[in-house]
Amino acid sequence: MRRDRSFLIYNTLFVFPTLFYSSDKDIIYICPFNAAVKGKVFITNYRLYFKNTDSMPVTLDVPLGVISRVEKMGGASSRGENSYGLEITCKDMRNLRFALKQEGHSRRDIFEIIFKYAFPLSHGMQLFAFLSQEKYEENGWNVYEAMEEYRRQGVPNSEWRVTFINKNYELCDTYPTILVVPYKATDEDLKRVATFRSRCRIPVLSWFHKENHAVITRCSQPLVGMSGKRNKDDERYLDLIREANGTTKLTIYDARPNVNAVANKATGGGYEGDDAYQNAELVFLDIHNIHVMRESLKKLKDIVYPNVEESHWLSSLESTHWLEHIKLVLSGAIQVADKVSSGSSVVVHCSDGWDRTAQLTSLSMLMLDSYYRTLRGFQVLLEKEWIGFGHKFASFPTAFEFNERLLVVILDHLYSCRFGTFLYNCESARESNVRNNKHTHTVSLWSSVNSDTSLYINPFYTPESSRVLYPVASMRHLELWVTYYIRWNPRIQHQQQSPVEQRYKELLVLRDQYLKKLEELQLSDSTPSSTHLTNSSTPNAATPNQHITHLQTPF
Repeated sequence: MRRDRSFLIYNTLFVFPTLFYSSDKDIIYICPFNAAVKGKVFITNYRLYFKNTDSMPVTLDVPLGVISRVEKMGGASSRGENSYGLEITCKDMRNLRFALKQEGHSRRDIFEIIFKYAFPLSHGMQLFAFLSQEKYEENGWNVYEAMEEYRRQGVPNSEWRVTFINKNYELCDTYPTILVVPYKATDEDLKRVATFRSRCRIPVLSWFHKENHAVITRCSQPLVGMSGKRNKDDERYLDLIREANGTTKLTIYDARPNVNAVANKATGGGYEGDDAYQNAELVFLDIHNIHVMRESLKKLKDIVYPNVEESHWLSSLESTHWLEHIKLVLSGAIQVADKVSSGSSVVVHCSDGWDRTAQLTSLSMLMLDSYYRTLRGFQVLLEKEWIGFGHKFASFPTAFEFNERLLVVILDHLYSCRFGTFLYNCESARESNVRNNKHTHTVSLWSSVNSDTSLYINPFYTPESSRVLYPVASMRHLELWVTYYIRWNPRIQHQQQSPVEQRYKELLVLRDQYLKKLEELQLSDSTPSSTHLTNSSTPNAATPNQHITHLQTPF
């Protein structure tokens, strides 16, 4: 079988996969942008790669972990051109169709190989992350250390303490081992509170405001049920959170719509009623659950892939309700950040304290704490609020040290199985695999990112340690993230990809040149000539920087 040399070299240098399939005959990729294209398909235990053999330059590079479904298209009796083959549904907004000739069982081998290696756990095999041999100078597993991060925030202190009650995941199997709780709450208190919170996910500290000592805490819903049960320990515990910084009223942000929270009482859940929690106010944020979000995303995929119908674009986008969901999440996070910034502590939860809770806490922390807007700080935020506390797996041009490319890379590798960072639902599941030497057998995504940070740096970044970001949560100001959702359209790629990346590199080089020049001027001797140089040259050096600040950015 003929192998494409450049493909094999690329794979050998990149992720060291094993080649399991190489088509000896042309396979037709039914490209939604360029009609049918003949080419060769190569499949390793990491990716599917298609390279055209005719004059039209078309390639596909699909990590197998991105595939969500593989189906056979047509049958032995199918008639019509390109009606027999495979259809592949991907998690990154793509649908791929391949046509084969109806001779013998021409698609059997490729179907079985894709199905086997796209879903390795179903076939008793390891995920690719355990087989990768990538090496990096930096160990990304060391990016986040819980105690180090809490000390940066200013805890433990006289109001908040660290507890190791969950060191063996006996209190809550989906929480991390290190938790920060009110200083006056004993470990026995925590055990009693856990019995009244869904999945035992008790309220614990996520973020501490150093100046006013207000906090963001996160948890799951209380187990009130239809009978309206109460738990004095839970009520007292929330009062301890309120008392820690003298907050008059503790604000509880329930991410759910009111009607959903009431409905959850039928299954044993519920919300904090006024009669039981008299020193707290409850605010429902009307954010829908994961099922509604998935349906909305499915509708979005239908209008962005393969083609965008520009004549009905606005009405089509509106019908997906995607931006409405984004607005509600953003609006909720703004409310959390504003309340904490004004000196009041908050509790954030949804049903089980997974998806919506992490969205609200991490977004509000991004607004409040500039550290999380740095490249390293953002990695810490993801490790802490999403990976550490469990998750079922419009930007601001000068406020973030990292660029849009980092976000796309994170989303791509959420599914790719190339790295071990997002493989499990919670810390306890990851820890059980540490016993099997997980961290020596997988590579962290942050190892790759931090080995070449220049790819992810925003040249417009301006550090502002005390600045709180308040984005505008208005439908008029929200736009679809075209660079991610419509990136497979070649017209969008042509418009955005190369010029932006090239401009980033040019600006980074320019910035470094100015910083070096400034350093030289500051270190020069205070002689008449150097004084003249400083007075005359510095304004000239500043002028290009002022120009750069006002350049259009891809954010």
